[in-house]
Amino acid sequence: MIQLRNLNKVYKGAQGEFHAVKDLNLDIREDDFYGIMGLSGAGKSTLIRMINRLEEPTSGEIVVNGENILEYSEGKLREFRKKTGMIFQHFNLLQSRTVEGNVAFALEVAGWDKKKIPERVEELLNLVELGDKARSYPAQLSGGQKQRVAIARALANNPKILLSDEATSALDPKTTKSILELLKNLQEKLGLTIVLITHQMEVIRSACNRAAIMDRGEVVEVGKVEEVFANPKTDIAREFVSHLAPDEKDEVELVKVPGRKIVKLSYMGRSVEKPLISQMIRRFDIDASIVAGSIDKLVTESVGHLILELSGEKQDLAIEWIRDHEVGVEVIYNG
Repeated sequence: MIQLRNLNKVYKGAQGEFHAVKDLNLDIREDDFYGIMGLSGAGKSTLIRMINRLEEPTSGEIVVNGENILEYSEGKLREFRKKTGMIFQHFNLLQSRTVEGNVAFALEVAGWDKKKIPERVEELLNLVELGDKARSYPAQLSGGQKQRVAIARALANNPKILLSDEATSALDPKTTKSILELLKNLQEKLGLTIVLITHQMEVIRSACNRAAIMDRGEVVEVGKVEEVFANPKTDIAREFVSHLAPDEKDEVELVKVPGRKIVKLSYMGRSVEKPLISQMIRRFDIDASIVAGSIDKLVTESVGHLILELSGEKQDLAIEWIRDHEVGVEVIYNG
């Protein structure tokens, strides 16, 4: 649905050029809940703002449903933006308007028939579970309620694409969870494609089916969320998921023994539910002590990590056997 091809954004300033996005290629499919993650300055906000041309690329292509939107006329771009909703970290609500007035504003700007606006506003507020706050002002709302108003406003013109620019960063964990649940429900109900940027791996874990990790303007890792969690390939990805997996560096120092191996297992999906460790112990007559472990339930799969200390004559055979069962194995100490 959205194809980003050789996308670049270069800012020119007194200190010279700053390459915010570098030769970026990304494919976002219809109905994806796509997470783009990176540290501050990684280029993720610039990237998402280029998707609806709030930022103009320096070069490259943005292809949506087969059309390069960089070739759109001003009128066609306005129509495209109507079908591309956007929500922001700081809500961007009009303080002088009520909740219903804020949502109505998006419809007024889009040229809706004034007689149809009240009904549409009511429908949208019910959709985000704020029907009882229609006549409240933003100052009277919690952060989560403000974001729900912003979501309702973003959905006013029946968009097919919803862009989220750090929409949960200003919220506490409990409210973040409720907003992500709302977005997932809306995606399913309305058939949305959602592109979300964040610096919080918990957000990716809770909501997304696919993810890309950015570093210094480049996409350094991309794939299904469970693949990124189970087997991160880059240092930045490993850093992001490290709090969800045991820290082998700290734990391994405690158990290094000559003649024994310490291995890290990464597994997903049905492998999480199988008693592979107990089968391995019986089959190869070895001992396996669990040093650390975790299982995380993601949107599409469960992902597990275990660090084991192995002892016995058939350690190598046991490792090869468990690899054959679609479990990632990394030997982190070979005594």
